[in-house]
Amino acid sequence: MQTLKPGKQRKMLYQAPDHKRHKHFGAHLSPELQASQKVKTLPVRSGDTVRVVRGDHKGFEGKVSRIDSNKYRIYIDGLTREKVDGSSIFVPVHPSKIVIKSLVLDDKWRKKIIERKRATHKKVEKAAEKPKREPVEIKKEITEEKAEEKVKAEKAKEEKPSGRKKRALRKPKAADTKEKAVTKKEEKPKEKKARTKRKSAKKSEGGA
Repeated sequence: MQTLKPGKQRKMLYQAPDHKRHKHFGAHLSPELQASQKVKTLPVRSGDTVRVVRGDHKGFEGKVSRIDSNKYRIYIDGLTREKVDGSSIFVPVHPSKIVIKSLVLDDKWRKKIIERKRATHKKVEKAAEKPKREPVEIKKEITEEKAEEKVKAEKAKEEKPSGRKKRALRKPKAADTKEKAVTKKEEKPKEKKARTKRKSAKKSEGGA
């Protein structure tokens, strides 16, 4: 379910199941690791050595000691702060603020994830290496064919005689015009019908 409301987005984030929470711990690999593993990102795990890239502790490097999947934070060995009572606690760091320097590859499932990502990366490279077809030559052929068809159609029109002949306009004769003028004169003007006047009702002497 996708929504634009920030309240619902936060609710989905903090009520997400574990298999979806795992994806939010993804972090970029260092350029050296990207060249060797041919993978750009991976989820952080305890035991990986990371370097903080942003924030107050920028430049700090150490091993990941613990991961808090409820609050989406990681804890690095040596990155601590003192409380008011004198005790020291770990400083939580968000996975987006770190870069992975070295990976722990003891887990077979993690190796499978890397192999799967490599396969997709190879497919993308092969698709980029494929030479693109030249559409210009195809367009030229199509335009030439259309031009030939037009020439053939014009030749066929010229060869075929037109079936219908245009009728010549008939000029009116002088005798016909004279007859029409005579008939108009002979016609009598229409007589106008006289309107009947309405009889006005006689008023009685009493005014009723």
